[in-house]
Amino acid sequence: MSKPKPIKRHSALIPFSREHHHSLLLGWKIKMGFSKDIAPERIKKYTDWFFKNHILEHFEEEEKYIFPILGNNHPMVKKALADHQRLISLFNEKENIEASLKSIKEELEAHIRYEERELFKAIQSDATPEELQKIEDIHNEIKFEENTTDQFWL
Repeated sequence: MSKPKPIKRHSALIPFSREHHHSLLLGWKIKMGFSKDIAPERIKKYTDWFFKNHILEHFEEEEKYIFPILGNNHPMVKKALADHQRLISLFNEKENIEASLKSIKEELEAHIRYEERELFKAIQSDATPEELQKIEDIHNEIKFEENTTDQFWL
């Protein structure tokens, strides 16, 4: 079985893809936390920080600069927007912490794979050079700074 070819990403979207990488690592950290029997409340504290400091702004930037290229009524964008709302609900869940963390891990990974493999591909092919240049000019990659207060995944 051959490896899938790497996706050729336009330079305007590369910062968003890098941000996706950090969110995929969040899923890995959640998985590691559960495999080490870390209390869900400890994991939740980290995911709350990550959501507030990375994911929320990332979602806002995608919705403001990238999704309008296809339009908010486009079925692919509607799916991404619904994913965002579902993930926001999961991050804000206060009652069923363990279940919501497990759902965050699964749904965040699926959402990122969808955006990377399908949505961004469609956006790249539909966007005008001017639209891509505007994204490149306006969006600065959200600098990732790790919260090392409690590295439960190590």
